[in-house]
Amino acid sequence: MSFYDKVRRQKVLSFSLILFTLAIGVLIGTLMQTGAKAAKEQVVAPDATPLTIPSPVQVQNEFSKIAKRLEPCVVNIRTEYIPKKQTTTQNRPNPQFRRRQQQQDPDEGGDDDDNGMQQFFQRFFGSPNGGNGGGFQFGQPEETPSAAEGSGVVVDKNGYILTNNHVVDKATKIKVKFMNDDTEYSAHVIGTDSDTDLAVIKVDKTNLVAAKIGNSDALQVGDWAMAIGSPFGFQETVTAGIISALARDIGEGATTFQHFIQTDAAINPGNSGGPLLNINGEVIGINTMIASRSGGYQGIGFAMPINTAVKVYNDIIKEGHVTRGSVGIGLRSESLDLLKVYGADHGAFVEKVYPDTPADKAGMKEQDVVTAINGKPIYKDQDLIDIVADSPVGSTLKFSIVRDKKPLTVNIVVGDRTKTFAERYGGKPAESESSTGAMEMRFGMTVQPLNSNLRQQMGLKGTSGVLVASVEPGSFADDIGLAKGDVIVELNRQAVSQPEDVKKIQSTLKPGDAVAFHIMRQAMGSRGGGEWTSAFVAGKVPDTSNQ
Repeated sequence: MSFYDKVRRQKVLSFSLILFTLAIGVLIGTLMQTGAKAAKEQVVAPDATPLTIPSPVQVQNEFSKIAKRLEPCVVNIRTEYIPKKQTTTQNRPNPQFRRRQQQQDPDEGGDDDDNGMQQFFQRFFGSPNGGNGGGFQFGQPEETPSAAEGSGVVVDKNGYILTNNHVVDKATKIKVKFMNDDTEYSAHVIGTDSDTDLAVIKVDKTNLVAAKIGNSDALQVGDWAMAIGSPFGFQETVTAGIISALARDIGEGATTFQHFIQTDAAINPGNSGGPLLNINGEVIGINTMIASRSGGYQGIGFAMPINTAVKVYNDIIKEGHVTRGSVGIGLRSESLDLLKVYGADHGAFVEKVYPDTPADKAGMKEQDVVTAINGKPIYKDQDLIDIVADSPVGSTLKFSIVRDKKPLTVNIVVGDRTKTFAERYGGKPAESESSTGAMEMRFGMTVQPLNSNLRQQMGLKGTSGVLVASVEPGSFADDIGLAKGDVIVELNRQAVSQPEDVKKIQSTLKPGDAVAFHIMRQAMGSRGGGEWTSAFVAGKVPDTSNQ
């Protein structure tokens, strides 16, 4: 082996040794660093095991199943109210004010703030010539456009929806949206019931999925409950809770016929009209209102029992309205001491008998105590109200009463509540016709003759004309601009002097005929009344055969 070969071999060995040493060093350093890092991590949680995310698997429960099943049944309802333009805004009564006056229930009394304010202005600003009749009604605010939002539940595949009356009340446009459908469907009102705050509307859409109806009589306090609706516009919001109470009478803010289911399932503004469901996914109530000091959810919500809603719905789709029985009496909240003084240990105390009503005609008197109806004991006012309201109009009820501490029986024929208390439901009391001579006419108005005293009070000159005593909101007379307090002097160019003249001319008119009223209308003066000016209103006679 030459010298050069020995040198070359020695270099290879040296280089290999250096590489081996470096590799050993790197390996030892890596092991030491890893060990140090592992030791550092184990110091934080030496006995912890890393977590892992499992494969996605849907977990079903009864609530989620119900929510999914009810998705196509619960709708969002958006309404708009655009007031009609007034033909003469200076002296035409505010329709909203008229409705408030008409809706006071003789049974329940009620505040009379609006009427009191009206009397205040009349007292200090006066009617024409210091009188109290026929003048401008001072200080009534104009109605403004408004919008509202609520919920509803489909109960018939052909497009019929249950909701609250206050959701659609006075609405000029109603739009309905379904889940997973951006289309807004137009809807119209089939009928409403203000006594239970329920309404039935219909969309022009068929083959819908209808919710299953339950039986609210089967409910118990503590049962599970679910609410679905559009609180604050958040469509298809689902909340859960329990039934907190049954047959809850809440007094202020409710009517005689509202006995609510109370629940702690969250209900907020926008939930109105949506369904309350049981654990089987059946509709057991229609969410209606809440008790709250903040305006939002505070754990107390109220729903109208579905059994009541079903009765209302069936009446509306059959007749267009709800018919309830009435006998025409006012009751005092039960007081055992009061009953004992009048010779009874239970019953309902008759505080008032309204004239010309079924009770009045049958001989019932104030201070009578009703102890039973058809043999069924009466323990509180509501017992009597419910029995009478559910009785068919025209049927006879046997009232067991105590009068002057002696038992008596009075048979009373049940009347229609809307006629017995006409003013409460937008009508005209029977006794007012005899006292004023007012006569009900076509077109949704009543007129009365003008005598010399009334003309003098009104500051109206001349001898012809009849006074418009009332105008039904939404009627043809209302649509063309006639108002309470107007004086009709001509109808279709024919002079009018008595209500019979109006009725005679109306009898010759057919649907589609043009009709024109020449009227005298009082302008607003600085003291609530002014000069009488000539005005004309006109329109085409509507076809009411299908209404």
